[in-house]
Amino acid sequence: MIGLVFDTLGYGFMPMSAGLRRRYGASKIPSFSVSESFVMQHLFRRPVRALALGLMCWVAFSAMAAQKLKWAHVYETSEAFHTESVWAAEEIKKRSNGKFDIQVFPASSLGKETDLNQGLTLGTVDIIISGASFAARTYPRFGIAYYPFIFRDSDHLLAFSKSTLFQEMTQEFRRKTGIQVTAYAYYGARQTTGQKVFNTCADIKGLKIRVPDAPAYITTWQACGANPTPIAFAEVYLALQNGTVDAQENPLTAIEAKKFYEVQKTIMLTSHVVEGLITMVGPHVWNTLSPAEQQIFTEVMQEASARITTKIKKREAELIEFFKSKGLKVVNVDRKSFQDTVLKNKPVASLGQTRADYDRIQAVK
Repeated sequence: MIGLVFDTLGYGFMPMSAGLRRRYGASKIPSFSVSESFVMQHLFRRPVRALALGLMCWVAFSAMAAQKLKWAHVYETSEAFHTESVWAAEEIKKRSNGKFDIQVFPASSLGKETDLNQGLTLGTVDIIISGASFAARTYPRFGIAYYPFIFRDSDHLLAFSKSTLFQEMTQEFRRKTGIQVTAYAYYGARQTTGQKVFNTCADIKGLKIRVPDAPAYITTWQACGANPTPIAFAEVYLALQNGTVDAQENPLTAIEAKKFYEVQKTIMLTSHVVEGLITMVGPHVWNTLSPAEQQIFTEVMQEASARITTKIKKREAELIEFFKSKGLKVVNVDRKSFQDTVLKNKPVASLGQTRADYDRIQAVK
């Protein structure tokens, strides 16, 4: 039991100090004998209520504050990969009732593609669009998508993205990295420009062709006996102009953007590599989302990828007519002659992939 005095300011009972007893005398000061449980219930009632109220306000404010996320890629603001990412960011905000505030960072503003893929693991970036070739550095099985002539066309690529094989791959990738692949968009088919027309694999023996310095892009030309020459992308126009190389390969959009059509006479529609881009969400974000929020992210990102694909395919069709108007001859090659020769001279296993995955992709309809 402890002695208390009444606090006239209205805060309840206060402990009566020994000093008060000595100064005024215990008999002159009203005192009460109460239990410690009474003190705990009444002495601290108001401060506890104030603390509880403050905590409730903080929780309510936190619930109202939007979660800021960073979505990054390496493409220009005029490209569909950016405009549709911006659309997706706004759509996720709308469908989540403002819970997620996503800012899109284009044109390598948060780093090159390698940096973005690393950042997704480190948590410095939350969402990215990137070529699967970069993810293949961590999960090599993704690299099968870059084997020459594995896809017949863009529709085949997109059918693969919906297949059980791709789902199997993305699940394995997530188990290994924690990263969630949410969508797959068509990037474009790589076509070949040159000074002379060719139609079969045999026609390009000895051809000096500029290629990116990556095995998947070199394989076709080595298999057919050409002379693939890695040259920096920024130097390709000059190399074509001065005859350092006779040909180059790139998506039609890049051929237009870099004006390679000014120094080339023909375009062969080889489609030797049909490329896609994947949208990925970092584990530090994905694992905090509710199932309903994960569904929102997935649905919106897949819708954005479908919109990108539609725009890219439309633009490719327009560019074929554009190149024809510039006087270039556009040729449909015998792709089977290339495919058979590549499989014979550069088998799937030579790029670290399996024939089983190759055959499963070929079977996708």
